[in-house]
Amino acid sequence: MFNGMVQTIRNSIVGTYPSCHVNSRLDERRAKARALRAERRRKPDKPDDFVTYEDSGSDEETPEQQEEVLHTSYNVYDFIRSRENGLNERRSFNFEQTSRYVLTHDMLRETQISLGYINKVFCSKWLSNRQVIFGTKCNKLLVYDVNMRRVDAIPTLSTNRPNHPEVQGGLHAIEINPSRTYLATGARNSADIAIYRLPTLDPVCVGENGHRDLIMGMCWLDDQFIVSGSKDSRMALWRVNEEHMEFPDGGKEFCPTVATINPLCVRDCRTAQRIRSLCFNKEFREIAALSLNGYIHVFNAETFKQKLSRKLPNCQDNVSIAYHSDGLYAIGCRSYTILLDTRTLQTIKKITSRYSGCGIRATSFEGNLLTVGTGLGMLLFYDIRAGKYLESSVNASRTVTLKCSKGIVYPEDEMDGFNVKYVPAIYTHCYDSTGMRLFAAGGPLPATLVGNYAGVWQ
Repeated sequence: MFNGMVQTIRNSIVGTYPSCHVNSRLDERRAKARALRAERRRKPDKPDDFVTYEDSGSDEETPEQQEEVLHTSYNVYDFIRSRENGLNERRSFNFEQTSRYVLTHDMLRETQISLGYINKVFCSKWLSNRQVIFGTKCNKLLVYDVNMRRVDAIPTLSTNRPNHPEVQGGLHAIEINPSRTYLATGARNSADIAIYRLPTLDPVCVGENGHRDLIMGMCWLDDQFIVSGSKDSRMALWRVNEEHMEFPDGGKEFCPTVATINPLCVRDCRTAQRIRSLCFNKEFREIAALSLNGYIHVFNAETFKQKLSRKLPNCQDNVSIAYHSDGLYAIGCRSYTILLDTRTLQTIKKITSRYSGCGIRATSFEGNLLTVGTGLGMLLFYDIRAGKYLESSVNASRTVTLKCSKGIVYPEDEMDGFNVKYVPAIYTHCYDSTGMRLFAAGGPLPATLVGNYAGVWQ
């Protein structure tokens, strides 16, 4: 049933073969390969703009490869038994396959989260398999416990510096460093950054003097260095190192104590009008920034200098960028998602939305699966290897779509005295570490409406 999710290469006992050693498996494998090659050779009605090839070499497997295939079990029982007995066998678990399986077999069910008088959820991250943290337009930092179904508030951080101009625009970014020891988000002043220690969420420091307007995007370069981008069209580089911080009240072991840090460097992003989203390209050590005037900007992560800017083709309302390790940027626009080559910034493919008027508000990669949050209260899933939307295994005539609940709009914000009926925009979504749970949140798309939506699909 879970074919491809787990893989165990079984060891033979002297004089015997493992139960998965059945020669007919090779015949079935060859038949599937022939059918796949025939399908690829078939000339499509509309050729794709971009085609990938899994293997350009010989289609014939060597005897060693065939023997390994016969010793490989895809049975979950064999995987669990081998792990529990501590057998010296090679085992692997494909987390991406779990996400695909639960999505294509319509196994996810929504649990809506009641948030009360909260206005729009803009960012989120899973802290563990049971807790998810998210930030709102009304400057609330909240943690939801999936098991207890409880929402707790985390105090936002501020400095006591006088004459510090306050900027209130909400929390638009939450990022966790690679070792999962620090969490970065916006402070009480939306132009400052706030750092919390994980897993306890103890306050560490507030970063100020980096921006004049609210922070819209962040990305960690490693465990200590983080970059922020703001509506003031500036990028700031920060270093989080507690050994070089000055904690008030006698030291960092006293609670609460919050240090204050300043940016190592601040750069004006040339050609940009309002930085909207950031991502870090690990392979080329580059920072990609997306601005609301339809440009993508690339900074060298080691020198923190701007390398280039490129105008995106027919790109309107571009608010989200995501990076894939295969060398792709995914950028959400008003009516489609575009895939860019990270080396040349040339458009590889335009992924049109299946629904008219469907603005793309959030994008993320889970393995080779591109997840798209829309302005119509739906989540769409695009397979970048297959070059098409994920298809349902339950109903072959449709693609996989998660339709979210309507959420809440408060009565005092009704328009013209009529009850407002709407579908929420999905501003943020994220998978947990297993890929079996998906958090999605947002709120009403019009800026004048106050409301929220949050739910966990599991």
